[in-house]
Amino acid sequence: MTTKQFTIFLAKPRGFCAGVVRAIEIVERALDRFGAPIYVRHEIVHNKHVVDSLRAKGAVFVETLDEVPEGAVTIFSAHGVAQAVVDEAHRRGLPVIDATCPLVSKVHKEGQNHARNEREVVLIGHEGHPEVEGTQGQIPGGVHLVSNVADVQTLKIRDPSRLAYVTQTTLSVDDTRDIISALKARFPAVVGPDVKDICYATQNRQQAVRKMAAAVELILVVGAPNSSNSNRLREIGTQVGIPSYLISDSTEIDPAWFAGTNRIGLTAGASAPERLVQEVIDHIRTLGEVSVREIEGAEETVRFKLPRELDAAAKQASA
Repeated sequence: MTTKQFTIFLAKPRGFCAGVVRAIEIVERALDRFGAPIYVRHEIVHNKHVVDSLRAKGAVFVETLDEVPEGAVTIFSAHGVAQAVVDEAHRRGLPVIDATCPLVSKVHKEGQNHARNEREVVLIGHEGHPEVEGTQGQIPGGVHLVSNVADVQTLKIRDPSRLAYVTQTTLSVDDTRDIISALKARFPAVVGPDVKDICYATQNRQQAVRKMAAAVELILVVGAPNSSNSNRLREIGTQVGIPSYLISDSTEIDPAWFAGTNRIGLTAGASAPERLVQEVIDHIRTLGEVSVREIEGAEETVRFKLPRELDAAAKQASA
């Protein structure tokens, strides 16, 4: 019997972005400094493996501050929170460490500046996503949420000459292009962020999948089902005509996917650890002989600083 031959093409970049690395490190350093339990509002990032690992170390994940005991160290997730949550934490005197991704915080500040300048704000994003809910609650006066071009046509704006837009960070330039074009067509005076303000990690991972798609017959995306950016990576593969599957880990692989297929593309969402990618490769090795090639892509050198209280502790520990 002839052994099946596979070539796995690895997308680059893939997996953790700087905001996720920072958020995980915040929880780990807080546990080291303050001891367990540490309370985290919402999943720190959208990945069950990451959350379970931190839970095993003493992190307790909650959905509301009502679940946090008096005086307990509390961390806000990478997705950010509404101002009402911040205010509630202050009212209760909870010691808070903010793990909001700096790129998300930048969107909050842009929206707040527009509101201060008496502009209505349109938020391009997915309803119900934690980042969107946080951004909606950070901009005074609220926002108009649009998810597609059709939503733009139903907007009711008080003064079209005083309008701005911001975007969810897990959307790329490609994701938002048509919506922004529709906004500009209907409201020529609308202002918004420069293309360079779009999340670098989202854009890079999507470009890597498009590049990889030209060489493969099947695409596997490692990521959580509730991860916006992971779902988008799978959608991109499907849109270019490549069978594409989102899997949480290697246990969800169906060998039937590989029938008549030799060239497999593999990537991971921004919250998925690299070890899960390697476990997928190991699993495919049980199905046949495997060679692995990494496709050249963007080098990511972005690093975000830790919050002041943890950064100071880290410097003291290394002194």
